[in-house]
This record gives sequence, C-alpha cells and structure tokens, in this order.
Amino acid sequence: MMHRRKGSIGGVCFTELNPLFAHYARQEGFDSERLTQELGNRGALADMAQVPESAKALFRTALELAPEDHLRMQAAFQRHVDNAVSKTVNLPHAATVEDVAAIYRQAWEWGLKGMTVFRYGSKGEQVFELGVGETPETHKHFATCDPYACKL
Repeated sequence: MMHRRKGSIGGVCFTELNPLFAHYARQEGFDSERLTQELGNRGALADMAQVPESAKALFRTALELAPEDHLRMQAAFQRHVDNAVSKTVNLPHAATVEDVAAIYRQAWEWGLKGMTVFRYGSKGEQVFELGVGETPETHKHFATCDPYACKL
C-alpha cells in the first residue's frame, strides 16, 4: 500500500502510496489525510478500523499472502510461457529453513522456474523497509493492476 524505497537515488528515502489504492479510497469515500498518515506508519491496511474489509482483501501486501499463494501466481503465468517466470515469495523474518525448503519443494513439484524467496530482515539493509512499529506481516509491496480491471 505505502512503502519507503531507500537507496534508489543517492540513499534518499522516498515514501510511495499505491496510486490505485488512493484512487479506490477516494472512489469508495474512505480516503482522508489521517488514513494516509496511519498507512505511512503501518504500511498495510490489516488493522485499520476505518478501512472496509473489501479494500483490505483487494490491497493485501506480499507478506500477507501465504507462500502457496505466491506459487499459484507464478504457476498461472508459467503455464503460458516456455522460459522461466521470476517470482519472489516474500516471507516474514520468522521463516525457518524448513519453511524455505517446503516452498522450493512445492515449486519444483509444480514445475516452476525462476522462483526465489526473500525473508524480511535477512539483509543488513533493504530497499523496501517497514514503517515505525510495523511487523514483517505488514510489508508494503503492492500490485500494480487496477482491482476493477485485473483478470488474474
């Protein structure tokens, strides 16, 4: 939904709000300056009472998806191309070696190519970072398709 991108231009940190979410919130009548500020602190909609459940379902972050959901997305594309489809499975910091092994095993069983995992907090510095007081479960990667037009 909203995330901070660091290091893209000389180490400067940019805060970005998903423009599709901003449009949706205005259209559905629940946008406000307070919503934007709170979203900047949290990064995800999950625990925000003022946000309708329908919006929370449409605008989930990568860490709110189960690993199997990431693999299903890759499988949906992989069926239609000969080359590898690159897909990252985003995992919370608490993910174990066994969790990673299970994901790779499932990807292999489904015939997926180009799959990788990223465990939040596994690097000393990251391009995308959580907001103040956020947990890895409220990560803020976002989809770029219009929820009204996306056919996935």
